[in-house]
Amino acid sequence: MERRSFIKTAGLGAIATAGAGTVAAPAIAQSAPEIQWRLASSFPKSLDTIYGGADTIARHVAEATDGKFQIRPYAAGEIVPGLQVLDAVQNGTIQAGHTASYYYVGKDPTFAFDATVPFGMNTRQLMAWMYGGGGIDAMRDFFKDYNIVQFPAGHTGTQMGGWFRKEIKTVADLSGVKMRIAGIAGQILSKLGVVPQQIAGGDIYPALEKGTIDAAEWIGPYDDEKLGFNKVAQYYYYPGFWEGGLQLSLYVNKQEWEKLPKTYQAILRDASNVATTSMLAKYDVENPKALKRLVGGGAQLRPFPREVMEAAHKAAFELYDEIAATNPRFKKIYEGWKPFLDEQHLWTRVAEFTYDQFVLAASARRR
Repeated sequence: MERRSFIKTAGLGAIATAGAGTVAAPAIAQSAPEIQWRLASSFPKSLDTIYGGADTIARHVAEATDGKFQIRPYAAGEIVPGLQVLDAVQNGTIQAGHTASYYYVGKDPTFAFDATVPFGMNTRQLMAWMYGGGGIDAMRDFFKDYNIVQFPAGHTGTQMGGWFRKEIKTVADLSGVKMRIAGIAGQILSKLGVVPQQIAGGDIYPALEKGTIDAAEWIGPYDDEKLGFNKVAQYYYYPGFWEGGLQLSLYVNKQEWEKLPKTYQAILRDASNVATTSMLAKYDVENPKALKRLVGGGAQLRPFPREVMEAAHKAAFELYDEIAATNPRFKKIYEGWKPFLDEQHLWTRVAEFTYDQFVLAASARRR
């Protein structure tokens, strides 16, 4: 009888415990706050892949929080101009932004490490530095001075070298060329005679069409085709040696970040990672098809001459040494970034490069 009584009582206890669990879940869900943020993108909606990074973040956050944390993305110019996203997040005009950090090298060239550095890391190497080589910690420490918490939130892969009205056969051919080019790359090309112009994505076509600029680079075939550069410039150069792997970033105002529940913070981190992988995948899917269409439509595909590449490479590392000599924040990151890059090159030469070189040559022979 006592045994039956114990089993009966234990059974009721188990049911009560299970019932408590089912009651607790809605209570926890109900305790999650409803939050609405505005996010300013540096990119126009017409560029669905790069602007899509902001959409991906917003969608993932909403789904993971059952709609309680809503982020509304705005295209460049809807709240602030595309090149003013940093300022808007820093001063709290908006809670978040999606942008490329090298747009702000005029404030400090150290921003370039969060996006891309000419002749620097490719996508795999940059992700390794960020997630395993101390890159995120180094950049977070830097961004503290701007009241921002930063997250990697998109990759484009290696970019093209852009569209030119005339052929570039020697370094001398670059002299006086007015070129839309972002970030620290403009300082490097200016050493070769280029006159750099920083222009937001949506404003490049009219500048090239009107002759305000002579050349322009953006990302690669998929976006370039959408922007119509092939209609106003004939020569399409590669590679974009200044962007071996561009990282986009999510900027979050520090005070707004600290207000978020820990679960929302984790969800926002995950959303940024989803944006990183999905953006890169889409570019890799769409760029080959777009390149075929562009060449089929008359674009003249050209590699940069080796003379130009070597001159630019020399100018790049001379510039980094010059900046490091006068900018302690740049120097601090560069002194960790450069050895990591050299180590990555050693590993890449052994496996990745050898494999790629063989299979690409084999593929060309099969055709």
